[in-house]
Amino acid sequence: MCQVFGVSRSGYYNWVQHEPSDRKQSDERLKLEIKVAHIRIRETYGTRRLQTELAENGIIVGRDRLARLRKELRLRCKQKRKFRATTNPNHNLPVAPNLLNQTFAPTAPNQVWVADLTYVATQEGWLYLAGIKDVYTCEIVGYAMGERMTKELTGKALFMALRSQRPPAGLIHHSDRGSQYCAYDYRVIQEQSGLKTSMSRKGNCYDNAPMESFWGTLKNESLSHYRFNNRDEAISVIRGYIEIFYNRQRRHSRLGNISPAAFREKYHQIAA
Repeated sequence: MCQVFGVSRSGYYNWVQHEPSDRKQSDERLKLEIKVAHIRIRETYGTRRLQTELAENGIIVGRDRLARLRKELRLRCKQKRKFRATTNPNHNLPVAPNLLNQTFAPTAPNQVWVADLTYVATQEGWLYLAGIKDVYTCEIVGYAMGERMTKELTGKALFMALRSQRPPAGLIHHSDRGSQYCAYDYRVIQEQSGLKTSMSRKGNCYDNAPMESFWGTLKNESLSHYRFNNRDEAISVIRGYIEIFYNRQRRHSRLGNISPAAFREKYHQIAA
């Protein structure tokens, strides 16, 4: 055989008995940890956040080396997909002025909330999701799901946020001009809770950018990878994503690569 391939017998046995270098063995161990972390964080982190995730689990690796190993493993983040707006601003209900004007710069939790509606396709029909996000912590503080896009649905999300956060008077509640947010009953809840109502300009999605960003993240990292047989399946996945992953585990670069819940806790520790 050695004669056929033109190599010496000693060279062949050296090749057979050769062991991988320490560096190579270390790379293989790291690859396993990287793959496990990639699955744990739902294939959502690039090199920077993945490096932080590994470090907090006791695995220290340089960014360049991590980038190389990710490339060798062919690991990629899930790609963002576009989606259409849902609420209809064409109604005769009174609207509120835009108090934010795309200036999303609160200095503490429960100063600015943004609210919006979106929808999810299932084999049973549409599932509508109302959400409320704290702009400072990036946390989803309230949400509700149902088969109809109504003021009752947005009201349930608002009640959840109010119960869980108990915000001080003066909090700005920002939404688009959809009839669900302009409805008298919804505005009464805001007024009785001491909230200031703010609404986007007509047809300008950038006025509610933080909430639009969350919808994109939810659909990109979770929903677009499922085909739901019914609404209950979708509800279970959405609740798990928000409660278990997004609020408590998902690292945000804007928050210093920690989760919204950890960022809120850190704020209260410093403020105490």
